[in-house]
Amino acid sequence: MATGLEGCSTLTPPGSSKRRHRRRGSVSAGALFLSALLATAVVSPVASAQNSEDWQMGEPRLPTPWTAEVSPDNALPEYPRPQLTRKNWENLNGVWEYAAASEGEAPPFGETLDERILVPYPPESVLSGIERHDDRMWYRRTFEVPRGWRVGSANALKLHFGAVDYDAVVYVNGQEVASHRGGYGAFSADVTDALTGRGPQEIVVGVEDLVDATWQPVGKQRLVPDEGIFYEGASGIWQTVWIEPVPTGHVETLDMVPDLDAETLNLTVRTGGDAEGLNVEAIVKDGRRTVSRTRGAADEPLALPVPNTKTWSPDSPFLYDLEVVLQDGRRPVDRVNSYFGMREIGMTEGEDGRLRMTLNGEILFHMSTLDQGYWPDGIYTAPTDEALAFDLEQHKVLGFNTVRKHIKTEPDRWYYHADRLGLLVWQDMPSMRTGGRPPAEAGEQFEAELRELVEQKKNWTSIIGWVPFNEGWGEWSQEATGRIAEDVKAQDPTRLVNAHSGVNCCASLGDSGKGDVIDWHAYVGPALPAPDATRVSMDGEHGGFGLEVEGHMWFGKGHAYEMTPDSETLTRRYVENQQDVLEGAASCAISGAIYTQITDVEHEVNGFFTYDRQVEKMDFAQVREINEAIIRSADGTGVGGPDPDPGTPGIDGVHAYKFDEGSGVTAADAVGDAHATLTGAAWTEGVEGGAVAFDGAGQADTGAPLVDTAGDYSVSAWAKLNEAGDGFQTVVSQDTGRESAFFLQYSGQDQRWAMSFIGLRALSPEKPEPNRWYHLTGVRDAQAGTLALYVDGEKVDSKSACSAAESTGNTMIGRGQYGGEPVDHLRGAVDDVRLFDRALSDAEVAELAAVHRH
Repeated sequence: MATGLEGCSTLTPPGSSKRRHRRRGSVSAGALFLSALLATAVVSPVASAQNSEDWQMGEPRLPTPWTAEVSPDNALPEYPRPQLTRKNWENLNGVWEYAAASEGEAPPFGETLDERILVPYPPESVLSGIERHDDRMWYRRTFEVPRGWRVGSANALKLHFGAVDYDAVVYVNGQEVASHRGGYGAFSADVTDALTGRGPQEIVVGVEDLVDATWQPVGKQRLVPDEGIFYEGASGIWQTVWIEPVPTGHVETLDMVPDLDAETLNLTVRTGGDAEGLNVEAIVKDGRRTVSRTRGAADEPLALPVPNTKTWSPDSPFLYDLEVVLQDGRRPVDRVNSYFGMREIGMTEGEDGRLRMTLNGEILFHMSTLDQGYWPDGIYTAPTDEALAFDLEQHKVLGFNTVRKHIKTEPDRWYYHADRLGLLVWQDMPSMRTGGRPPAEAGEQFEAELRELVEQKKNWTSIIGWVPFNEGWGEWSQEATGRIAEDVKAQDPTRLVNAHSGVNCCASLGDSGKGDVIDWHAYVGPALPAPDATRVSMDGEHGGFGLEVEGHMWFGKGHAYEMTPDSETLTRRYVENQQDVLEGAASCAISGAIYTQITDVEHEVNGFFTYDRQVEKMDFAQVREINEAIIRSADGTGVGGPDPDPGTPGIDGVHAYKFDEGSGVTAADAVGDAHATLTGAAWTEGVEGGAVAFDGAGQADTGAPLVDTAGDYSVSAWAKLNEAGDGFQTVVSQDTGRESAFFLQYSGQDQRWAMSFIGLRALSPEKPEPNRWYHLTGVRDAQAGTLALYVDGEKVDSKSACSAAESTGNTMIGRGQYGGEPVDHLRGAVDDVRLFDRALSDAEVAELAAVHRH
């Protein structure tokens, strides 16, 4: 095994200066004050943990620089809700009692459970002290309410859970106070009526999490990790648990929407409890300076002036402070503090006339990584807040301005760190499991949890887009995907919606045409879809270059989309790949690119860091240089497609196969000299004269690459199928050594004729009939960036396809190539195959199809 350590850097211990990188941009003095408050405001520094002497951390399999900092007195003590802070609160993280449970088992009220778990680390994690998965589990602890909180008289007591995976029921003193379904949403309960005066109060939490044994949203969690792209599950309580006193009429949430044109923050103060007739005073501050003071009714929209607006951006992540006072007349009832950034996300045409993404009205390329949010010690839960911020801080060090939070969500403090650092965030909805299509009730629950996600995270300045689906995982219909994208846009019209990241890939049911983004995946890529009239385009995943670093791998070995032997090669391949991104931004007008990934995860070794965050695997200076060059240069000017080669005139083609020989193993090239060698073929009657038939195993190998797949070309053939089932069947293709550069084919997935690139198909509207001849023509127009299919002389579909695979492999008749292997063999017959070194016009295709038509 290669160590791969040449040129890598090892991180210094926690707290050292090496990990405290300077950040570009500026924040307000008030935001700095809020930052200090959020970092230190711990009323009870998890001292309420009970039976801590009975808890013991497991033996770390792959410790991070922060693993050893975790203790019962230091389990994520920071204030957990940065956008709605109050003075009084108490953290209930720490050691709880724990036990596995059985289905239907009665809650263990008043019973001491046998095991001890450190909350909020998932029971599967080493930090929890449990290190196993239980389908069902009990948590138990006691707490006391501080006397000064005046709970039961002036105030109520709220119990908050950041997230519990998956089905949770909460009891206080034997009384059910809350239930919640969904592993990613926060929930709260007013537990005032369940309290029993002074003294200890008992909390019991029951959780069921069957992970991917059901259709619940799980992201990449699996009961059995696959040593591939799916990882160990994380059940139970995995975010902070805490309590706070609130007035009987109180601020529940803040809805904040910036409006740069009007120089206002649109604010609605949502209230809870008995808040009838209360009003609001909202104060915007820039450091110590009051920017504006606005009064109005609670639960009604308010426009807060922000004159001479300082906008938020990756280069200048300026944050305003916001103080909200809920009042009865002039008497303060409740007081909360928050913050916001003034920014707008949108789309506009670049100088080349193609649509691109904007931030604050200016074109900005989204240079991003894929961020899984997994940890070898805490799995779903970062060991410390410093660790939680670390990955985001390193994005800035590496020259990225964007993060794709991949089919997982994070605690509120992660988004707070993204806000203060100035990182754009594409937020995925955690997907259902892969394999098959979910039942109707699972789809309904998925949509409910997606609505909850958008509602709970809509105030974060950093989040600029929502991604409901990834690569078709858990997708149940193309129509539903489009509808869901429209529903999310209606729920939050201020952000972009990427209906389906990797719509060209894997289990995808195809492009719904909805949302604001066309998003393809390609490894190693980059993917280069072109924008259309209403949607920008982006590379949703690419790269994935790997390096094994001995002693820093979860399984002692790893995989990637392309392995490299050392840090120097890894860095070189990254830079070369990013140069392709820069060219794609100019030629294909992509608005963003997402590299896989910020850290290694379990068996994947394609990170900038090892999974334990101990080793920097690339030369970060070179990474930063190319990333910043892309952001600086991808400004919307563009270069368009290549100038078209006029090619050879006429409809005879540059190569043609009439298949009139009737015997032998050679089909003559009627125009050129690339005669085809037949294997597993039989002569048969054609549309006119002879034809060649295949029975699912043959091919006609022309012995040469007959079209320049990087430029314009056309391919035509008469074809008929013996059967039209769910298998793919290729009429004409051209090898690349990996996958065919194009396929003129029958798509079994769609049960239509198709002209295809990998993951992209121009399709016929109807299923072909077996034993009937069809004239098929595929046309690649490189300058227009399109791929078109004609059936019987009529154009039936055209797809945007800016980029195309270059090929020096042979042109093949009767089969395709995938993964370097021959695939998709034809079961049917082919006649009169012609290849052209230019894009045929509609009239020429119609003329060509009429040649042998009876």
